[in-house]
Formats: sequence, C-alpha cells, structure tokens
Amino acid sequence: MITIISSTNRPGSNTFKVAKYYQKKLAEKGAEAGMLSLIDLPATLIASDLYGKRSAEFEPIQQIITHTDKFIFIIPEYNGSFPGVLKVFIDACSFPESFYEKKAALVGVSAGKYGNIRGIDHFTGVCHYLNLHIMPLKLHIANMKTELDENDNLFKEDTVKFVNGQIEKFISF
Repeated sequence: MITIISSTNRPGSNTFKVAKYYQKKLAEKGAEAGMLSLIDLPATLIASDLYGKRSAEFEPIQQIITHTDKFIFIIPEYNGSFPGVLKVFIDACSFPESFYEKKAALVGVSAGKYGNIRGIDHFTGVCHYLNLHIMPLKLHIANMKTELDENDNLFKEDTVKFVNGQIEKFISF
C-alpha cells in the first residue's frame, strides 16, 4: 500500500494540493495511493499519543501507517527545514512497525527558490535513523505560487516531467 503524506497541518496548503496531484498521477499509472494530511491529526496529539501512549483518535492513523509499504512525503519548507508537526507525527507513530525497512520518496515544496532542499536533507536524516529507505531521486518544487494552475494541477513542463519521472521510478522502487 502507498500512502501520500501531506506534511503540514496548515489549512488550504499548497502542500495538500501537490499531494492530491501526486495521488491523481499515481492513479493514472495504475498505482492506487491513500492520502494522509497532517491536518487530520488529533488536536491533543502531543498530550495523548507520545511516549508509548495511544489515543482512540490516533489509532486509525497508526493503522494506516502500519499497513503502508511505501510513502510519499510532500514536505513544505518551514523556517529552513521541515514542519515541526511532521516530527511530532513521526515521534507519535509506533516503532519499529511504522517505518522500519519501508520505502519513501521525498518532495520538497517552498514559496522560495530552493524547493526546501535543506528541509528534505534534514528529514532524510530522520528517515535514515528510522531505517526508512529513501528513493535517491528527491524533488524540490520552488516558487509554489507559480506552479499550480486554477485547477490545482502542476502545469510547468519541466516540473510535470520531473514529477512523472519520480512517480515512475517510485512505482518500481
């Protein structure tokens, strides 16, 4: 099972729009993918689901993660790195069954010109510690405000080409 993780809890984010685009493109290639937006995390996550505790609200999310073989993380740039809510989410998930020996593709998005290069590098370090195998082809989509059309589709020729290439490699990864 493939799960796409929209790695922010910001309402109406471009990150979620890119995640939906990836889900649509995977379906077009015959690969079904579920979606998990961190906006759906329980509001009490920090108090209720860290350090071995498990709430009834987080349990369905944990089940999705446990049954996922491959992840695509769409990660926005927050203060030169990845969102803190993504780290809290990773910390709340059970170890080792959540990520150990599984596979992931990483996509950085940013309003700036670097596409969250540093945040993707930081998150790669976390993934390595968890023994989550990262596909070498990582994408960095910069200037997000200019990348989506009125239907929330990526439309720039180079971006579409690289996304399609990453998706094809990820399916066989």
